Amino acid sequence: MQQKRILELWVGFFVLLGLLALGMLAFRVGNLATANLGDVYTVTAEFGNVGGLKTKAPVTLAGVRIGRVSEIRVDRDNFRAQVVMTVSSAYDNLPADSTARILTSGILGEQYVGVEPGGEETVLKDGDQILLTQSALVLENLVGQVLYKMTGGDN
Repeated sequence: MQQKRILELWVGFFVLLGLLALGMLAFRVGNLATANLGDVYTVTAEFGNVGGLKTKAPVTLAGVRIGRVSEIRVDRDNFRAQVVMTVSSAYDNLPADSTARILTSGILGEQYVGVEPGGEETVLKDGDQILLTQSALVLENLVGQVLYKMTGGDN
């Protein structure tokens, strides 16, 4: 009877380990892990279309995550999407003329913000806005343009 109890405890232990591993995997896939960026500063960028960009999406520079999207809202004056990003202060030397683009990665097509540095001497500071942006590529619009060209356009 004692051996059966020990076996049940071991089975329960391994089931618990499996559930913990599945929970960690869910956080990784769902992009819910904490950013752990340390000190951060905030910059904004306006886009005509953010596609499927979500809060907590990565902000990258040369493929390296340097921050996260903290908020997405619509500017009530010009009706453009305004994306607020928190960037690690380790990257406080980004040129003021940097470009922000909404890009798609992976098979699942999750979107993120890619930053390409400019060449200006002045750098982005807390609360600054990235003026040069490129909106998300909307597949439906692209297919519509191709079909329009194939059918002869205005004919």
